[in-house]
Amino acid sequence: MNARDEKGNVPQSYWLESTKLESFSPLKKDIEVEVAIIGGGITGITTAYKLMKEGFRVAIFEASTLLNGTTGHTTAKITAQHGLIYDQLIQQLGEDGAKLYYEANAQAAEFIKETINQYQIDCQFQHEDAYIYTNENTEVEKLKREAEAYERLGIEGGFTNEIPLDIPVKAAVVMKGQAQFHPLHYLTKLIHYIKENGGEIYEQSVATHMEDGDVATVFFRDGHKVRAKYVVSASHFPFHDGQGYFTRLYPKRSYVIAVKAENPYPGGMYISAGQPTRSIRSVTIEDEEILLVTGAGHKTGQGIPEVEHYDALETFASQTLGATDIMYRWSAQDLETPDHVPYIGRISEGHENIFVATGFKKWGMTTSTIAALLITDLIKGKKNHYAGLFSPARFHANPGLKNVIKENLNVAAHLIGGKFDRPDKELKDIKAGEGAAITMKGGRAGAYKNENGELFIVDTACTHMGCEVHWNSGDRTWDCPCHGSRFSYEGEVMEGPAERPLKRIDPDAIDYSTSSRTI
Repeated sequence: MNARDEKGNVPQSYWLESTKLESFSPLKKDIEVEVAIIGGGITGITTAYKLMKEGFRVAIFEASTLLNGTTGHTTAKITAQHGLIYDQLIQQLGEDGAKLYYEANAQAAEFIKETINQYQIDCQFQHEDAYIYTNENTEVEKLKREAEAYERLGIEGGFTNEIPLDIPVKAAVVMKGQAQFHPLHYLTKLIHYIKENGGEIYEQSVATHMEDGDVATVFFRDGHKVRAKYVVSASHFPFHDGQGYFTRLYPKRSYVIAVKAENPYPGGMYISAGQPTRSIRSVTIEDEEILLVTGAGHKTGQGIPEVEHYDALETFASQTLGATDIMYRWSAQDLETPDHVPYIGRISEGHENIFVATGFKKWGMTTSTIAALLITDLIKGKKNHYAGLFSPARFHANPGLKNVIKENLNVAAHLIGGKFDRPDKELKDIKAGEGAAITMKGGRAGAYKNENGELFIVDTACTHMGCEVHWNSGDRTWDCPCHGSRFSYEGEVMEGPAERPLKRIDPDAIDYSTSSRTI
């Protein structure tokens, strides 16, 4: 059930709305497979596809439904241009490390293109140049340094004072020959291949924990278990967190609107330098060119009311691009690492058969494909020269250590401070289409009222570590500001690391004489 906001809007992804996805049954018995892949997004599906091409017997286990997570809510740019990153990577990793990062992403983009060509997949794939632009004097020097990094690394592109898009610009950096596509139309072909060639796919199957061993055992919420020679955690936030990943991954949300624009679009993909971020690309919807406008990233569960981020994107699209109708809007959650390089590889030393892929920031189309190619090589025992760069066992003290300390202090502040955060609303104040933390019997609870006046009340203590969740007014969810767990307005888990739903409170069981509610 989708929740509408006060304006009657329902967050809805165009990718999901425009794709007919097959349903798969839950896991109903104990099984044994060669490779168990936990997670049914682009990472899990591409990894399963690649391993099956190599002759492995594979099963995918998805907690909800395939492609319904970050993959179904991406902006779907296939690019090695990940913001102003290459000057930073040269300082952090040296030229060799920065070049490896670029080459890995370029190789992943080429794999996607070759796969599309091989199967003649109709997924709106098209090459586009990618631009980082600014109209702020304070960002120009950063763009010049990034262009110098491109030159040092042999990346085709460079500095420019002009971009094809008719918006005010003082400087830009272009990366030539990047691409965009419809990600779900691409992935449905891979799903078809997996199914038709004997791969197993299970939905509504929640992996909760694992026992290591030469043959690992994955346990599921419904009591079933899976034995596998290899296990790949491709579940966004790793389901198996023995290495403390929740302290080294930082969840952030960003927002997307699909708009009709008055002015002809000149092509290209664009993202602004500096804050607030604004990203633009086109997509064809019912033979009409529509613009996807993205940005307004922030830490999950923190900051201004989320609906205001949608409003800000609408204002930008209207004033800058001549946008008229808003056709779709949705949001996505991404995980970042301290050094901005994903964790891909063996989960830790000594666990030769357990793999993880996470921390893709906002660039999961190429980095998820890197993960599939790299993990396949590791399982085959084949040397891969990107393995050290992405290894989860790495730890770059500068800036990694500084960022870890900073982020964990932020988590501690919310963990402790949230317990003293008293809501300013009472149950009687909640209007139709509205949700908020409320005071009930001197404690904190969360309430949402739908358009029919039906109330949904939950305990706001996150079931991961007890942080107080906050109401997300843009997507009608309860979001945790500590580690990014997200819950529906009914309390069901939508994003980990939480595994259990929020405790439901029955409105009919409330003693209204001791609460502030009046009917």
